[in-house]
Amino acid sequence: MKTADLSDQHSNIQYCTPVFSLFGANRRFSGLIRTVKCFEDNSMVRQMLETPGEGAVLVVDAGASKRCAMLGDTLAQMGVDNGWSGVIMNGFIRDSADINQMPIGVRALGTFPLKSQKEGKGEIDITIHFAGTFFEPGHFLYADEDGIIVSKKQL
Repeated sequence: MKTADLSDQHSNIQYCTPVFSLFGANRRFSGLIRTVKCFEDNSMVRQMLETPGEGAVLVVDAGASKRCAMLGDTLAQMGVDNGWSGVIMNGFIRDSADINQMPIGVRALGTFPLKSQKEGKGEIDITIHFAGTFFEPGHFLYADEDGIIVSKKQL
């Protein structure tokens, strides 16, 4: 699966604006989209990654906050252990050296060492929008070194 090949073969797809850095050992990943919308509180990210991922991709709209990290090595390892294919983070991560050794794909705006708050705030499995793309639960995401694309159906 290469996003360039999928782009050549399919016309009804969305392209994410190229604003993300690559993290995690898996540079290519894909799966059914699940979503979280939260701001400077990663409680719902944890809640999702604690559940069986079954190869899904967790897409998190963290409001592009530059004031804290919304994913670290502990949550990334939960994602690995529970079968998540990857995480798209419209925000920052930490523990990037450790995450880069894990068999999961992660895209984020960058890194920052401060952890987030834990107040249980956020929404799960709603349509979210960032990077020029609508992410809807049940649609499919494909990511590789060239970018991220989203499709209403599995390609």
